[in-house]
Amino acid sequence: MSYNVYLVEDEANLNTLLSTYLKQEGWEVKSFLNGSSALQAAADKPHLWILDIMLPDMDGYELLKQIKKIDEQIPVIYISARDEDLDRIIGLELGSDDYLAKPFLPKELVIRSKKILKRVYERMEHEQTAFSYGPYTIEERERTVTEDGKQIPLTSKEYDLLLYLLKHIGQALGREQILFHVWGEDYFGSDRVVDDLIRRVRKKCPELHLETIYGYGYRTVKHFEK
Repeated sequence: MSYNVYLVEDEANLNTLLSTYLKQEGWEVKSFLNGSSALQAAADKPHLWILDIMLPDMDGYELLKQIKKIDEQIPVIYISARDEDLDRIIGLELGSDDYLAKPFLPKELVIRSKKILKRVYERMEHEQTAFSYGPYTIEERERTVTEDGKQIPLTSKEYDLLLYLLKHIGQALGREQILFHVWGEDYFGSDRVVDDLIRRVRKKCPELHLETIYGYGYRTVKHFEK
């Protein structure tokens, strides 16, 4: 499958280098040197955005917010010269799927991009069309969740977490299990991001019957009509 990947990196040489590596995968790559030009292309809805946090004309966080307003489901990888936990946490809270601190090998970016693209898009071919849980209808191929015909605005990670929980009703899921499934085996960081993501999903889907197993993780229970 051919993917459209949009890269936003203000360092011209690095932009060219990363674009070259990404294009070698057979992907259609469009690169930008600033946030304003990237924002103008946000309506194109590429399969993946790769964003630098430090941009000359606008804040990378603001760019991510604007992209997510157009489509919550578009996966995003953040890259930054600042290897700070705060950058990582803010990016994840805003809906990014991964974070890379500079300097990094271009091949690492390619590997992470391939894993995200495969997770988000390729597995759709093997998933059932739709199923329900309480008032929610989950359309797996479209990656949407609706309630009374109205779509619930979930980020890519929020959707992946909700789907994982609903696919394992009755099972005790440890934080590390959830972390591995939603963030991937290459994620390095605290499992506290799981609790934060759970909190956001609970807020958006209050009819999700989810038990907290203290010191371990979570368990989804069947939904019974009131």
